[in-house]
Order: sequence, then structure tokens, then C-alpha cells
Amino acid sequence: MEYQKPKGTADLLPGTTNVWEKVEAVARDVFAEFGYRGIRTPMFEDYNVFSRNVGDTSDIVEKEMYDFHDKGDRHIALRPEGTAGVVRAYVENKLYGPEYPKPYKVYYMGPMFRYERPQSGRQREFHQIGVEALNNESPQIDVEVIAMAMTLFKRFGVPNVKLVINTLGDKKVREDYRQALIDFLKPHYDELSSDSQERMYRNPLRVLDSKDAGDKKIVAQAPSILDYLDDESQQYFDSVQALLKKLGIDYEIDTNMVRGLDYYNHTIFEIMSDSPVFGGGFTTVCAGGRYNGLINQLGGPEEGGIGFGMGVERLMLLLKQENPDFAPKDQLDVFFASANADGDELAFNILNKIRQAGIVADKDYSGVKVGKQIKEAFRRNAKYFAVFGEREVEEGQFQLKNAATKDTVDVKIDDFVADPAKYLK
Repeated sequence: MEYQKPKGTADLLPGTTNVWEKVEAVARDVFAEFGYRGIRTPMFEDYNVFSRNVGDTSDIVEKEMYDFHDKGDRHIALRPEGTAGVVRAYVENKLYGPEYPKPYKVYYMGPMFRYERPQSGRQREFHQIGVEALNNESPQIDVEVIAMAMTLFKRFGVPNVKLVINTLGDKKVREDYRQALIDFLKPHYDELSSDSQERMYRNPLRVLDSKDAGDKKIVAQAPSILDYLDDESQQYFDSVQALLKKLGIDYEIDTNMVRGLDYYNHTIFEIMSDSPVFGGGFTTVCAGGRYNGLINQLGGPEEGGIGFGMGVERLMLLLKQENPDFAPKDQLDVFFASANADGDELAFNILNKIRQAGIVADKDYSGVKVGKQIKEAFRRNAKYFAVFGEREVEEGQFQLKNAATKDTVDVKIDDFVADPAKYLK
């Protein structure tokens, strides 16, 4: 039997994982600068954490959730997104208490799961990096979260991304607009795609972001949500725009941009790239928005939150195309080759000692000829290399060779072990 990974999953191999680790390290640094701390929640939750709070009419719950009944007949779901689980942890652990900061700022990194058709940059097991700022409703927090997301892409060295924003207003605005949209779409029902026909009465906002060409033509004439904003929602959106301008962050407004998750309201945003790696046109690489009912639905206070998530797989495609130099180069400080058994034993002992001093070092373990071992030193991108044999064992010193300049220096083994960094500059 030939074993293969499940459809929609990927093996991340050495040479790739180092890029992932650098992305995560850069993200942690940026998040720390903005006052965010890490949180880790289970990869599976009670089904209702997602079905109730992501929304029964979302594609995630209707079509894409990996859910099952466990041996205790509990209805369990693998997490399809990060926000609902974070909010559940926030409420369950009463992190809204007076002893905790407001907003309560956290970030997460990890795998998510959706049963959908695998394609480039989108798998059934995928990874997200995201943030949540909980228990606060303020245009300043909205803009801070957007600014942090834009800072991330700057640190990743990805050029030419654009910010697109919209508002969904408050709950009443969203409900009023929902009805107006249904009224507009009714005469076009027979012209809509089958997916949009299903969504029209259950979640008509989703029709606005349909990828079907016929649907796009119809919704181009749809009413704008901006025409349905009440004074408070309009003022909130105006404040967000004014703050973005003060920070010098360029943006576009797209009134057809919506969210597939039912809990969003007020500010929503996407960061998009037109990199050729995505096959033409702008593709979303980061998306987020405000949710002002989710915390209360899970038993917490009537307070809002805002966050964003970015898919790491899609980000990897973007980095490879737009900033290939971002990938760190594996490099050894020193590589040891051995000419005989005694030399090999000496090299092994030295290796262990200098690693305790923080030196990145390795040696040959295969016993091939010295020439091949030295070639391996160059293949491993070692800064220095040395050969250990009978003479080095007898004399207690060895020749350390600079791989780039070919300069050689005689070094006493005891001196080298005592301060290896002195010689490996």
C-alpha cells in the first residue's frame, strides 16, 4: 500500500519551514510592538461555537466544516477560523474583568480546516496568523489594527499592496440594507447563479461578492450600503477614514465588499495584491473587521471587538514572487571533516562543546572520503571548515579554514573550545 497525505494538505519540508518560521517571528515582533500577546486555543471546539457565531448561513457552516460526533456523542468541529475560538476562551476565562486591559489584545497562529476544493494557496488544512482586540469599540482601535496589518506587509517586504475598506453599519443598518438588497434582487432571481439564488433570502450580502460573471453584472447596479447608514454609523465610518488619512494610509472604498461570516458590522477591510503569482487582478491576502455582538452571544459583556486573519499559504506564494530574498539562508558557522576514526571522535567531542556556546556547527557522519566531506561543507554553506586526523589528535591543534577567503589559521583545540566565537567571526 502506498501512503499519501490527505487531499488538501501539504508537507512543509526543511527549506520551506525556515521561511514560515521567519514569517512567524516577524509577525510576533510587530504584534509585540502594538501590545498584542499570544493565545493558543484548541484545534477543535463544540460545534455550536462556530455554527452559532460564525453564522448558520455562511458557506463555512453550510458546506465546509469538518464536524463529527466523538465517542461521547459530543458534536465537535475542527476550527475553520480563529475568531470564534478566541472569543470563547476570552469569555470562558473571564478576561473581560476589571483587572484586565481594555482592549484585550491577542494574536494567534496555527492550522484551520475547511472542506473545500484545494487550489493554489488554499488547502483543506491551512494556516492563519491573526489578531483580536476585544472589549472595545473605537475608530482608533479599528485604524490601529489596520495600521498593524499594513506594517506587517511592509516588514515582509511585499510591495504594491492596497487597502480596501467598507462599513456594514450597526445591526439595524445591516438589517435594513439586507431587505433593500432582497427587494433589488427579486426581479433578477432567474438570472442569478444557483449559489446566489440559495443565498438571496438567507444571506443576500453574500451575493455581492459572487464570483459569477452574470451575478457581477447584476449587483453592479445594486443599492449601496452607504446610502442606508444612520447618523451614528456614518460618523463612525467618517472617523475611521479621517484617522487613516492622518496616518498617511491610502485606501479605497468598495461598497460591494462584504463578509461571509454573520458576526461582522461597522468597519471591514481587506489588503490585496495584484502580484502575477495570483494569475491577474487583485487577490485578498489579509481580511478583517469589527464584530459587535459575538462576545455577548458567547456569554460575555455587550462589547465589541475587531481583528484580522491572513492565510500563510497565500502569503508564502506572494513572498516567493515579490520578495524571494526574504527566505533565510541556512548557514553553518563551522563544519568538521574527519580523516580517520580518532579524528572523527575528536571532532565529535569538540562539536558538542562548541554547540554549548551557541555555535551552529555540524560534521560528517557518513565516513566518505575527505574531499567529499569538504564539498559537503560548501554545500551546507559553512563559513569555516576543518579536517581532523592523526596529526590533529597528536598535536592538540588544527587548521581552521575560511570557506570564502580560503585563509587558514592554526588553532589550539583548548583555545578554540574555550572561546569559539573568537575564531568564527
